[in-house]
Amino acid sequence: MRRAYVDGPYGQMHLRIAQADKSDKPPLLCIHMSPMSGRVFERFLGLIGTDRTAIAFDTPGFGLSDFPPAPPSIADYATALLAGLKALGIDGPVDVMGYHTGAMTAIEMAAQAPGTVRRLVMVAAPIITEDERAQFHAFYKEKPVLADGSHILDRWKGFVYHHMRPGVDLEEIGEKFPDALLGGHRAAWGHQAAFAYDLAGRMPQVAQPALIFVTGDDLDVQSRRAEGLARNSLLLECPGWGHGFLDMYGQDVAGLVRQFLDAEGADPLAGITAPASALGPRYPARVGAFRPQDGEG
Repeated sequence: MRRAYVDGPYGQMHLRIAQADKSDKPPLLCIHMSPMSGRVFERFLGLIGTDRTAIAFDTPGFGLSDFPPAPPSIADYATALLAGLKALGIDGPVDVMGYHTGAMTAIEMAAQAPGTVRRLVMVAAPIITEDERAQFHAFYKEKPVLADGSHILDRWKGFVYHHMRPGVDLEEIGEKFPDALLGGHRAAWGHQAAFAYDLAGRMPQVAQPALIFVTGDDLDVQSRRAEGLARNSLLLECPGWGHGFLDMYGQDVAGLVRQFLDAEGADPLAGITAPASALGPRYPARVGAFRPQDGEG
């Protein structure tokens, strides 16, 4: 896995890339949640990138990528990532894997560029109600920096809430946490874009095969509403995974994603089943009444 920059529509875009020596398989683009960075895919890239090119950009305004001049939409993120791929010399076909906000961006890329995007993997497909939309918009907004640092403490508490589980220690969580702060006071831009996006209206317009993981995380309930919306999709129950599954169960995830992406025939979703690691008790046990202060977008 190596790092690089390309020029995008809003300035420089930072990326991580793993490349097999020789491969005729379509590249895989991975899109992170908000307000994190492509680092969430770092270990996964090394596993899936053994037989194809695997890429994870920091989306504009997050990680080490430059900020847009104004709050972007999901369509803007999709356009920027398509430009990033072009800057790498990739015109398609390409497979796309998106996580939360990244899953929405993946759908939008598929709709914008159906001749470029071949298959989709989505970690959650949150279909939100109008009441939820209003609640989320009210909470996820630019917040002031406070002298006592309590704004960071609040963010840390929510981060631990979602990432702490058996097998994960605080040191590991602490290593990931700084990426959640790199968006600064504009960190809510990704959330606001996501909550303004009409995923329910866009998914039926997408014909590409879509494998949707429902991982028992904070968007578990909302993602179940997406079943059947995309004409060629499979909602796969993976309740034992939760946040951090790309690190904890990376081999299983890479194997499942590779099975889907490499499948031949008219129905690449046929025969897809969840591995044993995905079938444990739902994680976290708090799933149900989603509290925005605890959310990872």
